[in-house]
Amino acid sequence: MSTDFQKVREELGRRLGALRTESPHGPLTGTALSAALGWSQSKVSKLENGRQTPTAEDLRAWADATGHSGVYEELHGRLKGFESHIRSWRRQLSSGHRPVQETWNAVTADARVLHVWDSFAVNGLLQTPDYARHVFECYATLQKSPRDTEDAVRARMDRQRWLYQPGRRLNLLLWEGALRAQVCPPEVLAGQLDRLMGVVGMDTVRLGIVPFNTALLLPPANAFWIVGEQLVITEDWHAELWLDDSPTVALYLRVWESLSESAVFGAEAQRVIARARQAIPA
Repeated sequence: MSTDFQKVREELGRRLGALRTESPHGPLTGTALSAALGWSQSKVSKLENGRQTPTAEDLRAWADATGHSGVYEELHGRLKGFESHIRSWRRQLSSGHRPVQETWNAVTADARVLHVWDSFAVNGLLQTPDYARHVFECYATLQKSPRDTEDAVRARMDRQRWLYQPGRRLNLLLWEGALRAQVCPPEVLAGQLDRLMGVVGMDTVRLGIVPFNTALLLPPANAFWIVGEQLVITEDWHAELWLDDSPTVALYLRVWESLSESAVFGAEAQRVIARARQAIPA
């Protein structure tokens, strides 16, 4: 969990603690508040100490129980402020993968330029339906989320229309490991690499491959998207991070440029893809 996220959650916890001790009916102990709410004492403690993220319902109940019903909107605004940047997979995938894909479609729809680094799988804008299907199945199993695989695949394929709109530009860097990761059957991976071979040279795509044997200015760390140079989206196992402050976006652009210095493009990129395809087990 990010330091910035934890700091904001702790600040919200301190605000909750102040509301409890400054109740207009007299200070409430944690025990008294937990009894009034029907919660465990540990939940009250975790919320006040920033060790648990409250829900909107938790915040309303807290405001009412401490006699500060009028501050609910302020508390809810704080919650939305940091949840808009830390988007947990548990919550996002509660209704399956399709809504997540539709959110991505909306975010990228108006962007004219994307800078993307992918270090673990082929990027969704260039995935074949079969490859995407296996990726969604992997994550549905991990997150124990509803399996709406076919709807999610259709939504991801719909996003690929972006590539065929005039004035768009996908600047994509792929770590060679993404070409070789066997997250699908061999025949599906072969078809996916054939698809990549075909996009080299597209007017709207600049595809670079960072080979295993090249010198690196930076380690090939987590994948990320830079959307229109205003928003960075990156992810971890537990959540997506949406980062929109200018210094952070500028940092990720520098990371992308550094990685691009180690990449190969054009015919040389096709040769790296071809070697990966030849290495697929029969």
